[in-house]
Amino acid sequence: MAKVSTCLWFERDMEAAVHLYVSLVPGSSIEHIQHSPGPWPGGEAGDVILMVFTLGGQSFQALNGGTPADYGTAASISVSCADQAEVDRLWSALTADGGAEIMCGWLRDRWGVPWQIVPEILPRLLADPDPAVASRAFAAMQEMVKLDIAALERAAAG
Repeated sequence: MAKVSTCLWFERDMEAAVHLYVSLVPGSSIEHIQHSPGPWPGGEAGDVILMVFTLGGQSFQALNGGTPADYGTAASISVSCADQAEVDRLWSALTADGGAEIMCGWLRDRWGVPWQIVPEILPRLLADPDPAVASRAFAAMQEMVKLDIAALERAAAG
């Protein structure tokens, strides 16, 4: 187990969430599944209460806490995507079954976990040495929900 790990709280169905997450992001795997040794506020002995997993090489834990969690927007899972196909694939999978689009590449999955689905080119465009290029890319991004690489490139080009 990693020394530092983000822990995500779920009411009871974290197994479904973890299996979805590791199926979507390359370099991901489930490392450990912990069953409850006794009854707990949300369930019975033997229930899965904790899963340790890596997501794209980053360590996470998922906890079945027995009560709903409110993630707010102060933190999110950010995924850097090589191309539009990857953006579209992740966006579709994470907004399915009750997920919600937010803005500027942000979404919430069906468990309420916030995600940022970011094309690799966006940070490069925003850091372009020409302030006009960066400004046009930034303005275009602010008008988008799901990020569109071709539209960002067109905007940056002027």
